[in-house]
Amino acid sequence: MTSPWDLPDFDDHEALHLVRDSASGLTAIIAIHSTHLGPAGGGTRFWHYAEREAAITDALRLSRGMSYKNAMAGLAMGGGKAVILSDAKGTKTPEMIAAFAREVDSLGGRYVTAQDVGMSAEDMIAISKGTRFVSGLPPKEGGAGGDPGPTTAKGVFLGVKAAVKRALGKDELAGVHIAIQGVGSVGGGLARHAAAAGARITLADKNGDHARALAAEIGAQVVSADEIMTVEADVFSPCALGAILTEQSIAALRVPVVAGGANNQLATPEDGDRLQARGILYAPDYVINAGGIINVALEYLGGGDRAAVEASVAQIPGRLNAIWDGSAQTGQNPARVADAMAQKLICRS
Repeated sequence: MTSPWDLPDFDDHEALHLVRDSASGLTAIIAIHSTHLGPAGGGTRFWHYAEREAAITDALRLSRGMSYKNAMAGLAMGGGKAVILSDAKGTKTPEMIAAFAREVDSLGGRYVTAQDVGMSAEDMIAISKGTRFVSGLPPKEGGAGGDPGPTTAKGVFLGVKAAVKRALGKDELAGVHIAIQGVGSVGGGLARHAAAAGARITLADKNGDHARALAAEIGAQVVSADEIMTVEADVFSPCALGAILTEQSIAALRVPVVAGGANNQLATPEDGDRLQARGILYAPDYVINAGGIINVALEYLGGGDRAAVEASVAQIPGRLNAIWDGSAQTGQNPARVADAMAQKLICRS
């Protein structure tokens, strides 16, 4: 295996913790990219990887993305991410969660965890029994916190509206065709918001039953997971896993806008250039999908109530427009513009 220091995505991380607890069966990775702005905040992902190197790469990319996301959202937090490696059966035990909580606690607050793919609100409650460095816990009435998915979905919805206005000149989503990849908490929430606004929705998910159930609820169409990226639409919204925008998939897109909630959508930095070369407006993922971390960060930092969360999420369209303005002025694609802005904020430029 390649040394972690030599991986392309190591990117001068502050720390990379490889965790093994044989008693519980826990194998995990905690990546801390930057604590320049505050404790490294980012969720824990529970996922099965065919190769452990792929898990390390995922943790590194997600951690760096959290640094950029938190900086661009104006949060007093750095960036980190954890990955718990699942077996092929998805085995998750209380003992594993307890061991992971102890590992987070041992870092003394340099890393603050929260919910991500494969982890539940109940898991966060269990983790909180072993460490106070956790967020996304059930909120008090009117308070910040809880499941970050719905707040992420709201921010993505607002970002999609901003992208449609920018690219298509439309103030509303009525009649706009949005193809959504992934109907979990974020993709499903986006679909409901967009359908309520009058958009025409096409859905796909690796679990076809989930997609069909949501389609029946909101009056959407369903295509297979293999077809969704070639649907002719106004917006393609990736809301599943990352690295789906590649040289091949970008060439097959039939949309003027890509705007969605998935992390690390670009397989390589050059893929942002490919989108721009095709005249496709791209909403950088860690800017448009910042709603969830805004919610859990304000919970952890004590920075405000639910109204403060909503006010901060409402600023996402303005941040996107600043990036698109910078892209128009410099000729660089929006992803590179956003990266440069974030790197300056965390003193990495």
